[in-house]
Amino acid sequence: MHTKAFNPENAAILLIDHQVGTMAWTHSHDINLVKQNAIKLAKIAKALNLPVILTSSMEDQVQGPLIPELQEILPEAFEARIKRPGIVNAMHHEGFNEAVKALGRKKLFVAGVTTEICVTFPVLQMLDEGYEVQVSADASASYTQYGDNLALERMRQAGAIITTVDQIISELAIDWTSPNGGKLVGILNYH
Repeated sequence: MHTKAFNPENAAILLIDHQVGTMAWTHSHDINLVKQNAIKLAKIAKALNLPVILTSSMEDQVQGPLIPELQEILPEAFEARIKRPGIVNAMHHEGFNEAVKALGRKKLFVAGVTTEICVTFPVLQMLDEGYEVQVSADASASYTQYGDNLALERMRQAGAIITTVDQIISELAIDWTSPNGGKLVGILNYH
């Protein structure tokens, strides 16, 4: 098991399908908390200037657009988002796969909706391709708690680190008095 802290210079954030319609389908978690945590991940990327890739699937269908907060926080990443035409495993989409490789980062923080479909399969492929992956369980959700639990366990067994947004913030901060800590402490809130 990996115990070394993520070095921000080698890390990136991937947010998969945090779409208005898709999020409405989930019942495994309080969707407002999932949304809040996805927004925290976007704020982490902005605060530390980490590369971020946003992707969506079939925006013109019932899945709908990405949540508007992502556009507000990360306008450039939002504009460059990878719009998939329905490919389940985002890593099977040439544009997404090439964008991940182009980052040149081997440590990936991943979150998305749904955990059991849109997160599991790309994470399994990322692990196969040699990436170190941390899945933010609290910024992801599924149709059912049962499906979410099984998806997280499957990814864990394959080598992914299952974590929370607040653990990611703390891991990247290392020390609240450091420059990164000072940028992140404001994102770590409980109100």
